[in-house]
Amino acid sequence: MRRLLLCLSVIILPSSISLAQSLEDCQQAARQNYPLIRQYDLIGKSTALTVENIQKGWLPQVSAQAQATYQSAVTEWPEQMQKVYQQMGLEMEGLKKGQYRVGVDVQQTVFDGGAISSQKELARRQGAVEEAQTEVSMYQVRKRVNELYFGVLLLDEQLRLNSDLQTVLEGNEKKLESMFQRGTAAESDYLSVKAERLDVSAQRKTLESQRKAVLRMLSAFCGTEVSQVEKPAGMGVQWNSSALDVLRPELRAIDAQLQLADAQERALKAAVMPRLSVFAQGYYGYPGYNMFEDMMRHQGSWNGIVGVRLQWNIGALYTRKNDRAKIQLQREKAMSNRDVFLFNNNMEQIQQNEDIERYKQLMSDDEERISLRSRVRRAAESKLAHGIIDVNDLVKEINAENSARVQQSIHEIEMLKEIYDLKFTTNNE
Repeated sequence: MRRLLLCLSVIILPSSISLAQSLEDCQQAARQNYPLIRQYDLIGKSTALTVENIQKGWLPQVSAQAQATYQSAVTEWPEQMQKVYQQMGLEMEGLKKGQYRVGVDVQQTVFDGGAISSQKELARRQGAVEEAQTEVSMYQVRKRVNELYFGVLLLDEQLRLNSDLQTVLEGNEKKLESMFQRGTAAESDYLSVKAERLDVSAQRKTLESQRKAVLRMLSAFCGTEVSQVEKPAGMGVQWNSSALDVLRPELRAIDAQLQLADAQERALKAAVMPRLSVFAQGYYGYPGYNMFEDMMRHQGSWNGIVGVRLQWNIGALYTRKNDRAKIQLQREKAMSNRDVFLFNNNMEQIQQNEDIERYKQLMSDDEERISLRSRVRRAAESKLAHGIIDVNDLVKEINAENSARVQQSIHEIEMLKEIYDLKFTTNNE
């Protein structure tokens, strides 16, 4: 029976415990939950459909047509020949002015100079640019999650220190209450410490409200309830921030734009190449290809023709130079954007590295400051018990010690945040 209860407790307890979520878990959840992520699938499908449509350029191109006309003049037999035929008993009036035809044209491309291939590559490169731009927007979600996550961590530290401060004040409050009851302390001293504890308790409610609001925003980003967060481990003062490569999606977006420019240039080359195709035309109508016979019988007939066609549109040569110049300007603009981004990114890294070093130095002094403030606070408690100082001096020293602890926590969280901001700036894990 005891084994059964133990097994049930092992199964039930974890489901009731709220596990803390890591920063990486929150970032991954936020990425999957952010509505913009659906753009990837839409871009992929749109690109695939475009490429498929371009590929169909190799299929036979079929067109149907029908027309009926009435002409003011038609081909006729010369008057002398009409007289000769009339003497032979034949009436040769020529073609009728009313004419008609219903037919089909079929054309099959044999050689296109690489036009279809270049168009497919161009469509793929355009899709890659859209995906890269979407990734740039998605990457900003990571920064927003970082801000919310470290905001929760900072509030957690402030709540922990608030509890410690209340514990210290409560201990002194009980001592003063006992001293007041024995007549060795004034009631105002006891009430002053109690009022200070109540003020700290009210501050806790404000901190809890702020934490709840930030957690709700973080949960909204992640698409799942986040109730606890854990401090990133293994970073600390051993973090080495030198010589980090920049792997930001903005650079991949610029590379995609350069590759698109290359594809556009190849499409320009294909545009001036000749096209070779075979074709077939057939129609039923009047007149047909045998015009002399149609001038005599005046009836519709079946007609057809097959052949080879070579086309070379040299009109593309007129604008080729300017088009290539425009593509080169696009390249230069993209490369300029890369230089600007890397310059600004380097400035951010310099500032963040300086901030990390500054927090390291501050943290190295925090422990000593806290130790000194703690010794001063304990001495003040002893002096108050012997009537050397008043309660206001004690409260001042208690708040000074708490302020030192708060500063230590802020420096630690801010340093961790700067480290992760640097990781965001460079996109390094």
